[in-house]
Amino acid sequence: MSDSALPLVISAPEPRTLDLIFTPEALARFRAKYRIVETSPEGVAALPADVLAEARYIVGQPPIAPETLDKMQRLRCIFNVESNLLNNMPYETLFTRGIHVVTTGLVFAEPVAELGLAMALNLARDIVDADLAFRQSKELWGGDGNRTARLLSGADVGIIGFGDLGRALNRLLSGFRTRTKVFDPWLPPSILIENGVEPASLDTVLSESDFVFVVASVTSENQGSLGAEAFARMRKGAAFILLSRAGVVDFPALMDAVRSGHIVAASDVFPEEPLAQDHPVRALPGFLRSAHRAGALDIAFKRMGDMVLEDMDLIDRGLPPMRSKRAERETVSRMRSKPVDKN
Repeated sequence: MSDSALPLVISAPEPRTLDLIFTPEALARFRAKYRIVETSPEGVAALPADVLAEARYIVGQPPIAPETLDKMQRLRCIFNVESNLLNNMPYETLFTRGIHVVTTGLVFAEPVAELGLAMALNLARDIVDADLAFRQSKELWGGDGNRTARLLSGADVGIIGFGDLGRALNRLLSGFRTRTKVFDPWLPPSILIENGVEPASLDTVLSESDFVFVVASVTSENQGSLGAEAFARMRKGAAFILLSRAGVVDFPALMDAVRSGHIVAASDVFPEEPLAQDHPVRALPGFLRSAHRAGALDIAFKRMGDMVLEDMDLIDRGLPPMRSKRAERETVSRMRSKPVDKN
């Protein structure tokens, strides 16, 4: 088959790159099977009319105006490899035309869950601070170093949100025999029960947990919803672990709750990223910090490419995508997450 006869893919994966999301072998298969037109997200609209007309797939989340989409009569799927569903394309028209919009965010579930577990264990056993004290010859031996220590095993755990990340986290916690309550208003109770967790209200999750994990996406309903009142309802000394997006919480209120000694906290995400050098959270005792690195593993990125290739193969054969997660008509417009600003 000549190159001109291959199905056409518009590649605009920024902030990812094809070399990041594909192994060399997978990228070679991708280039052998498809005609790849590489551009920037902003450059998609300026592509020649014949390229837009032939495009079967888009890899990326470029802004797509209705008039650009009108030119893309062969488009069958948009593969969002950034994994945040931005309000930058006419989703209703895409759904009406039967064009799939899918994300590869599932690849991050296990890596983020593992770091979340590590954060919980650190907050329970004070591992980082104990190590720093040891380096300064100020270590406390035996029981003297465990005055605030607690067990994760058998603890009361609350999870806010139960998508791919929440389920991955629950699988890890199962080995600790935790009593786990979950708040997720987008899921029926039966799904939670089938996963071995107890459906609960947000107030119950906050007030009856030793460890609270926030793994919910930011939506129009929950943006900034966890504030001073929420933190005040938590048990004194409880651990709050933020893994999804900082937009779910009132971040100054979270810092105040930690500063007062009421709770301890850990976060992999922050209101602005990268974080200002003088941001007060950098020096806040009782707050464990990670620079949005929980999911950024090379193995996770490479799984993206495998998912894209597998789903393209299914769609080429007239089947629906199965590996990536499809955007839903009822919820996509409610998403408020945003990518990391690396500028």
